[in-house]
Amino acid sequence: MEEPQALHPVKLYVYDLSKGMARRLSPLMLGKSTARARAHPFWGLVHTSIIVHKDEFFYCSGGISSCPPGATLLGPPDSVVDLGNTEVTEEIFLEYLSSLGESAFRGESYNLFEHNCNTFSNEVAQFLTGKKIPSYITDLPAEVLATPFGQALRPLLDSIQIQLPGGNTFSRHNGQS
Repeated sequence: MEEPQALHPVKLYVYDLSKGMARRLSPLMLGKSTARARAHPFWGLVHTSIIVHKDEFFYCSGGISSCPPGATLLGPPDSVVDLGNTEVTEEIFLEYLSSLGESAFRGESYNLFEHNCNTFSNEVAQFLTGKKIPSYITDLPAEVLATPFGQALRPLLDSIQIQLPGGNTFSRHNGQS
């Protein structure tokens, strides 16, 4: 008789890098009404990461990184979303992350609007649970870029590279550091 696979909880940590400023300024700068901003469970400059196998995994301009949950300089998350459970073992997950880090999620592939931490979290969530992260997070860059202010700022914003202190770069050579 085969033993059942162990289930591992999967969480999404959500951080507002603007610390509330984006929500307050969005009506003025983006033309989004306060009611529209309030309609989002989370409106801001959003950074996300995946918590699984007792570590936090995220993507930024330095590539894929890991740390103990909440150990980046961002501190505790502003919100935690329960994504369910996974049967994926830590060993298989780390191999998967290594392959992502060598292909789609290399540091030089980072783009603030189109290939960012939320893209990574969405991809990893689907691998682990078969579910996407909330669309109010993944749709946010397109909403910003659809405004005149977003279009005007795009050249500047495209040049921004986000590197979060407090994480260790993940690679196959050192495993999970």
